[in-house]
Amino acid sequence: MDRTSDMAVFAAVVDGGGFSAAARGLGMTPSAVSKLVSRLEDRLGARLLNRTTRSISLTEEGRTYFERAVTILEEIAAAELAVRELHAEPRGVLKVNASTAFGRYALVPNIHQFLDRYPELSVQCTLSDSMVDLVGEGVDVGLRIGTLTDSSLIARRLVPVRRVVAGSPAYFERHGIPQKPEDLVDHNCLRVSFETSINRWEFKGPDGPRLFDVAGTLEVNDASLLYDAALAGVGLIRVTEFLVWEAFRDGRLVAVLQDYETQEDRNVFAVYPPGRHQAPKVRAFIDWLVERFVKNPPWNVDRL
Repeated sequence: MDRTSDMAVFAAVVDGGGFSAAARGLGMTPSAVSKLVSRLEDRLGARLLNRTTRSISLTEEGRTYFERAVTILEEIAAAELAVRELHAEPRGVLKVNASTAFGRYALVPNIHQFLDRYPELSVQCTLSDSMVDLVGEGVDVGLRIGTLTDSSLIARRLVPVRRVVAGSPAYFERHGIPQKPEDLVDHNCLRVSFETSINRWEFKGPDGPRLFDVAGTLEVNDASLLYDAALAGVGLIRVTEFLVWEAFRDGRLVAVLQDYETQEDRNVFAVYPPGRHQAPKVRAFIDWLVERFVKNPPWNVDRL
């Protein structure tokens, strides 16, 4: 046996409380186990165990060696598990949490591609615009938009997103098209009913970014409902581009004030709790997110 094997035998003797118990667990004879431990002691030049006819106990040197040995053996087992998991087929239940808009208009319409690729996986997806405790809720992966604060979670930046101002052709026929941000005071700008930066529209100005506190006749408690209201011609909205790109493509909505849009530091992040090893289902999902949204995001408004 090599040194690692001698170490494993010694740890088994200590864990089992004797040579006989270790031998049974290892499929060896007690005498063979005893000889291996003696050989280990000879090599180290130290006695590791106090032996009596009825029991064994660790010496000071033995305790030091045992504590280090356990750590080393755990690291070896973890390394082997990591390699095996690289080739493991993702399976089980993947719990995902996303913002309402991203989940409704970007994730869920494409999730069939992921599920078709991994037939032994199922996805439980929850949508929320409030911050969810991923660890406490048992969520495997969260999808966040914006600038992340310091966190114990691991974050993978996926893709930048912008906000755009949009309205329906019917709305513009009735109210005209704003030519500059100052014109918004004469337009029905739709808002959400809770405190959020969504209600403060940012545009480029001669001296840097300018914030406009817009107002209108409709407030909703779900940002994705702004999209429905804009389609119905109620007013103007300023939302992330993945929410409206299909409506831009089909001509149901029209983007305005694009020359005044700032390049905000907003990104989609995949976040997940830290762990010694990333589960195959998590790794597979993040790889799919990169493939689907990073390399060629469908909502690039510049292409429409």
